Amino acid sequence: MPDVNPRTQRYLPWIVASSLFMEQMDATIVNTGIPAMAADLGTTPLALKAVSASYVLALAMSIPASGWLANRFGTRRVFLSAIVVFTLASLACGLAPSVAVLVACRVLQGISAAMMMPVGRMTLVRSFPKSQLLQAMNFMVIPALMGPLLGPTVGGLIVHWGSWREMFFVNVPVGLAALAFGLRHMPDYRAASVKPFDLRGMLLFGGGTALLSWLLEVFGAHGLGNGEALAWLAASAALMGGYVWHSRHHAAPLLNLALLKVRTFRVSVLGGMFTRLGIGGTPLLLPLLYQVGLGMPAWQSGLLMMPAAAAAMVMKTLAQRVLGRFGYRRVLMVNTWIVAACIAAFSQVGLDTPIPVIVGLGLVMGLGNSLQFTSLNTIAFADLGERDTADGSTIASTFQQLSLSFGLASGTLAAGYFLAQAPSGAEGGALPALHKAFLLLAAFTVAASVMFRTLRNHDGDNVSRPGQADAEEASASFRPS
Repeated sequence: MPDVNPRTQRYLPWIVASSLFMEQMDATIVNTGIPAMAADLGTTPLALKAVSASYVLALAMSIPASGWLANRFGTRRVFLSAIVVFTLASLACGLAPSVAVLVACRVLQGISAAMMMPVGRMTLVRSFPKSQLLQAMNFMVIPALMGPLLGPTVGGLIVHWGSWREMFFVNVPVGLAALAFGLRHMPDYRAASVKPFDLRGMLLFGGGTALLSWLLEVFGAHGLGNGEALAWLAASAALMGGYVWHSRHHAAPLLNLALLKVRTFRVSVLGGMFTRLGIGGTPLLLPLLYQVGLGMPAWQSGLLMMPAAAAAMVMKTLAQRVLGRFGYRRVLMVNTWIVAACIAAFSQVGLDTPIPVIVGLGLVMGLGNSLQFTSLNTIAFADLGERDTADGSTIASTFQQLSLSFGLASGTLAAGYFLAQAPSGAEGGALPALHKAFLLLAAFTVAASVMFRTLRNHDGDNVSRPGQADAEEASASFRPS
């Protein structure tokens, strides 16, 4: 690992976290303002579905190219350029005079966001030794958890007290601050030799992931029947299957899927997808529970989402000690059941449940979610070499984007299916349906524990227990074979 200025190591996690915060907030804040946008722009809310779908489509399509671009042009140039474009596109979204201009600006946001997260994570991994990686990447977990929780709340408050255009202006000061610190402290890493760009692989993999992300984003929308959805799903699977075949026969594929043979990386990527099937649906179900099930006003519902975000920040200070004490395998297996139990516990929340109990559940969920994603994000790079960080970061970011869409889709499907069978009109009539949806998401979360069982007891010790791991390695070198 190259020598890195201590000041750079101090500020770099904050710079990357700021970019992730903008990306996560932007992905979740917009949906709240769709009705206000439609009224102001003279169209229907359904017609504005493209405002969300275009961002997701551009993001998923562009992520696979981020690793190659960073290796070719350097992490500093790509990352800072992405922040500039994202900030300017956010400003343009807020000033957009028509739907067409708004969608075009959202596409720019998606493309630039696709460069920020993978390149930022790759820079972090290259800037810190693995013994310090856990502490550095802790900062990345907070925006990932706070964005889905705070986005709808902040969006609702902005629309209520101001204009929908101000939702996009939130990113401007954050982007300017990230740019100012990035100009001073962003390292510049690039590969000594860069393989030719795999255009065919980009079209196959990028097209497949973009199509799947779009399908998950619009699933359940009017006019998309089951047959049509299955056809698009088959097309997406064919494109991604084509990429798998292509990567095995190409000398320099866009993404090195062979990295999934590394156990810790595979568990992080695939286990993270299964985990988000359950956890990713809760930011959708909790507001429904509070507002539709319990009849709370939007402001109170938003306040009840805050304890989870606060607890996530507290866990940032505890995660390294917990992982160092118990190890990745035990933490991921046990914590997965704790999170699942917490999700299931919301199925017992009713009209007579005291507010302190609901707040307590939110605190436990925030602690568990934060520990889960800290563990998954850091063990991904435990056994990857420096030359594999670009591909590893790109693959992890791609699957993370897909799993976020899968999680929201699972929450939407669960809520829609059970609510369709619920009686309407009576106070609390939707509660039984929402309770069933929480139980289903809890079952999805538990399923991830099967993947975590494949870890070995000392996997990730070089990240969570660096001193102990080094001592054991040195001791092992003197043992007779």
